[in-house]
Amino acid sequence: MKKISFLLFFVGIFLLINPNQSVALKPQTDSTANAVPDDIQFTTVGSAEDSIANSKVAPVTTDTVKKDTTTTTASTNTATQPVSLWVTFGLGLLAGLAAFFLPCIFPMVPLTVGFFTKRAESKGKGIRSAIIYGLSIIVIYVGLGVIITLIWGASALNQISTDGFFNILIFLILVIFGVSFLGAFEITLPSSFVNKLDAKSDSKGLSGIFFMAATLAVVSFSCTGPLIGTSLVAINTDLWTPVVVMFGFSLSLAIIFTLFAIFPSLMTGLPKSGGWLNSVKVVLGFLELGLALKFLSTADLSYHWGILDREIFLAIWIVLSILLGVYLLGKIKFSHDSDLPYVSIPRLFLSIACFVFAFYLIPGLWGAPLKAVSSLVPPRSTQDFVLSEGGTVAANTEVSEKKKYSDFLSFEYKITNGFFDYEEALAYAKSVNKPLFLDFTGHGCVNCREMEAKVLSDPRVLKIINDNYVAVAIYTDDKTSLPENEQFDSKVLKRKVNTVGLKFQHLQADKFQTISQPYYVLLGNNEKELVSPPIGVEYDIDTYIAYLNKGLAEFANTKK
Repeated sequence: MKKISFLLFFVGIFLLINPNQSVALKPQTDSTANAVPDDIQFTTVGSAEDSIANSKVAPVTTDTVKKDTTTTTASTNTATQPVSLWVTFGLGLLAGLAAFFLPCIFPMVPLTVGFFTKRAESKGKGIRSAIIYGLSIIVIYVGLGVIITLIWGASALNQISTDGFFNILIFLILVIFGVSFLGAFEITLPSSFVNKLDAKSDSKGLSGIFFMAATLAVVSFSCTGPLIGTSLVAINTDLWTPVVVMFGFSLSLAIIFTLFAIFPSLMTGLPKSGGWLNSVKVVLGFLELGLALKFLSTADLSYHWGILDREIFLAIWIVLSILLGVYLLGKIKFSHDSDLPYVSIPRLFLSIACFVFAFYLIPGLWGAPLKAVSSLVPPRSTQDFVLSEGGTVAANTEVSEKKKYSDFLSFEYKITNGFFDYEEALAYAKSVNKPLFLDFTGHGCVNCREMEAKVLSDPRVLKIINDNYVAVAIYTDDKTSLPENEQFDSKVLKRKVNTVGLKFQHLQADKFQTISQPYYVLLGNNEKELVSPPIGVEYDIDTYIAYLNKGLAEFANTKK
């Protein structure tokens, strides 16, 4: 059991730092391109509901391009990808399972068993009480998720997800959580509140069972609070995410505690409480500190502060990984740790994994792509020094500095003649009679970094784009202020457009009725879509190449 718990922590927390959701505007029934959407609806890239970014896009193949070069509408994809809310639910389950082994919850098992043993008048009533206890845990945590959703709402949560000051706040919160797990202090709720709940749990009937569950939630807050908080902020939040995370989290705890309440004999198979529980907290503390950097990086990129370049980010991760490996070997001891007489096999293998991860990151200090973590670390354009195949060069300098916004924006793949402003790119496309490749992206878009590293950097994809398209990288979350004479009020966004990011967010919402990223549009220089609807996340390179080729075939038809 002890071995399994350590493995679950690494798997569960690592998965939590891979957000997979984005935002889309609800399509209009009006067919005009500039119609204002009635509302903003949050969906998931790849889900059945995301009719704009992904789910209506059929897998485009090379054969399709050869057979049909006259149809501009892709058929509906019958093999829809799994809805990512299931992934969110799974992460909640893993987080709840991991939380069970924390020192604030694990020792509560004997108390829970004792509570139900004293109350049980018969086996049937004992089972019923245990089930009610489990349901009470779910109600309490899901209720918290509902409250979070009602207070902030989907729209507000998504809008602030790329806000610099919000990300700084999350960074500070995660640092506090991490330091707390390392043993510097405990995050607890007021003792008077805990005592009142504990007193009410002694009452007879259903209310006593409910308050016993509430006592568990409150007493364990110092451990579950950081874990729940990390689960919520690590995923780009939509309307259902807080509820689904809380449901998955509470379901794990409810099932475990209910089983122990019904079958007390299971306690004999549990390892004894001890120093290993504190080691679990320390491991989580290191992971919290590493995750916190992602939020600081998002703010740094959006506002161009330049305080957390790629090599600095990687250097901190390398140090944290090495320190965690050394800690697991027992060479570092914190104040609340017990003596480690010997190193167990699970600790040895986990420490090896930490050292391997650190050595994997080291080449990134000199510009290695690091595709396994490319979605989490800052882009290579922020790096001061990159060793290329031909020697020492600066980060991506393929784009001329004369292009608008090129002094603070860049491509994360090798575009030889790219643009960052739609109007400027459109004028150039007309002059050279080429179609446009619109890359709607963002500094804080994890899926965008994945696409850039795994698909858009592929030599075959780059050749098609560079030879046949005018590429435009359109950053929708950049916080650079627009000149006064370029600012305007957007009806579609229902706010004043005063930054470069909002300018292009308005463009995407107005022309394509979506604000999801990544979003790749193939556009003729007459501003007509060549392949409709455009494509979102697509990691299959052959399918992506076929999509680009179909756009070229349609563009050739328009010139006839």
